[in-house]
Amino acid sequence: MQETPDQTLAAAKRSLAVQREGGTHRPGVGSSSIGKASAEAKIKALLRRGAYLAAAIFAIFVATGIVGWMIGGIGQMGLMALGLVVMAAIAIFFLAPKPKPPKRADLGQGNPKQMVARTELWLEAQRDALPAPAAAIVDQLGVQLDALGLQLDQLDEHVPAMAEVRELVGEYIPETIDNYRKIPAHLRSEEHAGQTADERLVTSLTKLSGEVDRVTRRLAEGALDDLAVKSRYLEYRYGGDEMIADMTEDTDTGVPLPDLSVTPEKTR
Repeated sequence: MQETPDQTLAAAKRSLAVQREGGTHRPGVGSSSIGKASAEAKIKALLRRGAYLAAAIFAIFVATGIVGWMIGGIGQMGLMALGLVVMAAIAIFFLAPKPKPPKRADLGQGNPKQMVARTELWLEAQRDALPAPAAAIVDQLGVQLDALGLQLDQLDEHVPAMAEVRELVGEYIPETIDNYRKIPAHLRSEEHAGQTADERLVTSLTKLSGEVDRVTRRLAEGALDDLAVKSRYLEYRYGGDEMIADMTEDTDTGVPLPDLSVTPEKTR
């Protein structure tokens, strides 16, 4: 059964309280995928690297064969050298750094499948820097984005709803997390205006999670004319900005905080 936003928020608050009391740590969280789209993207990247490795090894054997034909055999030393080169190629394959996560500016670009995969990969890269309750909501967002992507695949690119959803997925969700990460770590657990930055992040992500679920359900029902999500997006966006603004009130830490209390209008 799908959890309601209120249930998700209540569970997240309970988890946040547990974390403050010592909490638990989820091992290996950074290595897992939050959704099917991001998992498929990582598999494709791994397969591409595997293809490059296979091509490199093939080229090594071809070059070795040509040299051996020209000099009448490569001998024992040649075989040892061949083995070392192949081992070096394999080592480079396994030790090469993982692909970098997508840039935030690219999250809303591409077709729906690419947009969802990029956003999931970006969220995965941010997850370890978030408090456990927020990380749990990010995991839930991965599943929700997969479902949303399936519905978006059925829409024409020029349908107004598509632009609205791109803003939600490619701008407002990552903006909320970016606002949180701009706050110095030692200030995130301090209470301002009744809530800490950690709690505000959980509240904002919970609302956004509920909005993704609502839009997906509406799209599944074919109610494109009833989406009307723009005003609610702005509410979430300004809510994310308030998280920063509250942390700047009456707090002089010597570390300048970003002033997002005035948000420039979007260019249409």
